[in-house]
Amino acid sequence: MSLTELKFIVAVAQERNFRRAAEKCFVTQPALSLAIKKLEDELNVIIFERSRTDVTMTEIGEKIVEQAEKVLEEAARIKQLAEMGKNQLIGTFKLGMIHSVGPYLLPEIIPILRKITPDMPLEVEENLTANLETQLRNGVIDAAVIALPFDVPGLQYRVLYDEEFDVVVPNQHHWAQRKHIKPEELSEEKVLLLNSGHCFSNQVTQACPELSRKGEILQGNSLETIRNMVASNLGITVLPCSATAKRYYNPLIKVIPFVSPAPTRRIAIAWRKSFVRLEAVEKIADAITSVGSDYMKQVPI
Repeated sequence: MSLTELKFIVAVAQERNFRRAAEKCFVTQPALSLAIKKLEDELNVIIFERSRTDVTMTEIGEKIVEQAEKVLEEAARIKQLAEMGKNQLIGTFKLGMIHSVGPYLLPEIIPILRKITPDMPLEVEENLTANLETQLRNGVIDAAVIALPFDVPGLQYRVLYDEEFDVVVPNQHHWAQRKHIKPEELSEEKVLLLNSGHCFSNQVTQACPELSRKGEILQGNSLETIRNMVASNLGITVLPCSATAKRYYNPLIKVIPFVSPAPTRRIAIAWRKSFVRLEAVEKIADAITSVGSDYMKQVPI
């Protein structure tokens, strides 16, 4: 049994396809298949059930793959520990971000990180919270900027800031001259939200339960797409304050705050408890909290 064989079975488990797994591991498909067959023979078990159209794990295969992921992470940690005496701020950092944060936060923190960590470029993965959680646990990414709650065994997080929500309506909408909007009023309108699976949409519907019960909800793929649909007069939406900053001004829409206390979300950065580049995580967290944008409400420590 070798680490390479363990890497192969983890890749197949993630891709559910031998060809894609081989490409991911930079080997030929026959070489990958042969190595996995060798491991199965050594363990005297079947890890994967193969068919022409699908690859599935057996019950024992799921347990073996889960253990292999742990072994690979610990093996990677040995290399990371060997680097501990060197600069943790050198080398690519793989940072995950939820879709409703990345486009608005990255332009603010990249200039800061270029100054304080010039040798640590970011490789950014925008995804749903559930997918970022899986990638974080599997070591695909190093850390993730997410919205709480995010209580996952083996992971820990640092709170960064709180952010309020705003209502966005077409400039000719009958609310356009309003000073404030009550959350329960949303159920009277056609509301555009992100597709299900996005935590931000869930937070909006939690802030306005009536919206789920009797409101009309349309869905979009991104906040920017939704902003433009509102500008076209399709309906109204709710955006995080980071997406309604002055630089995103559009004369075809009107931004209206909620009545106080406005619905909010809490943003945090999460990482594996076993991750050793903690200085890098702290630098990214410090860069985010140092931005000091109007939409960021600092959380007392």
